[in-house]
Amino acid sequence: MIASFTRLGNQALDRDEKLKAALYFRGAEFFVPESNAQKQELRHRFLSLNNAYYGITDDQKYRIPYNSGYLSAYRFTPPSPKGTIVVCNGFDGYIEEFMRMLLVLKDAGYDTIAFDGPGQGTVLEECSMPMIPEWEKPVHTLLDYFKLNDVTLIGLSLGGCLALRAAAYEKRVKRVIAFDVLADFFEVLLRQMDDSLREKARYAVMHGRRLEINTAVDLMMKKSLVVEWGIRQGMHVMGSDSPYDFLRKTLSYNTAEVSPLITQDVLLLAGQDDHYVPVHQLTEQIAALTNVRSLTARMFTAKENAGNHCQLGNVGLAAEVVLNWIGQTAPVDGLEPARPISAIFSA
Repeated sequence: MIASFTRLGNQALDRDEKLKAALYFRGAEFFVPESNAQKQELRHRFLSLNNAYYGITDDQKYRIPYNSGYLSAYRFTPPSPKGTIVVCNGFDGYIEEFMRMLLVLKDAGYDTIAFDGPGQGTVLEECSMPMIPEWEKPVHTLLDYFKLNDVTLIGLSLGGCLALRAAAYEKRVKRVIAFDVLADFFEVLLRQMDDSLREKARYAVMHGRRLEINTAVDLMMKKSLVVEWGIRQGMHVMGSDSPYDFLRKTLSYNTAEVSPLITQDVLLLAGQDDHYVPVHQLTEQIAALTNVRSLTARMFTAKENAGNHCQLGNVGLAAEVVLNWIGQTAPVDGLEPARPISAIFSA
């Protein structure tokens, strides 16, 4: 698979198809272990070609000092922006993969800032910073750096969980969007297992059965290259030494405790056929947000070609919903618009 993606990338590059080449190299890099030097070469090819295709300049890129390393960020500012949007990524991705959407937000009139934090993209690979659940920390640093006091925070994929956590403790976030909702990461991971193993794994992790989990997962990894890659990538992202430690850390990526602390306007997006996040996490997240200023939930369906995770297949529709919602909730001439709590399910 790595060789196939690399070959396709080189062929696309020969045709001067920069974006296709970038995405093929990203596909190859995705499956290369972090210990393999080829990973860095493929990563740099992806980043340079992707940014070249979109015409990204050096003055649009930022390295924001954070702990012993930095946050990797981009800022796209239109003339006379009507507000500021901050976008964060999720699990095992690069914020650069969403460049087209970021530029759409900018073209819609918003000062758009996007970043990778601990455990993500460049910050993980160059600064060796594993992911943390306390997402308010990198958000706080970014808002201080750019001197921002009123932003809409969008979290993509697992970022939907991270963004809600950040909004609970960072009140300069005035509006928050889970794109998509992800209320319980541990459950999402267990959902990828066979039914016969799911409850056994849950019990073993919850009761501290380290040896049992590590032995079982090691056996699964020997039988499946996909499982082996997934577990090793998860350990890399979380900075874990074993499968058990990785799974234990995912327990902290849960919005149940922080949801009552969220007092802002909230938009929750979900896909009816999401193969990662079960649909019931949307209704559970709605119920947990007991103190929000306003709440809108939007379920996307297969009929809209948007029922997949993060609306892959019709991201444009999701972007339209996001922009319309921001336009309705953001202040106009200093006045805060009143918004009812609503749940919108498309037929």
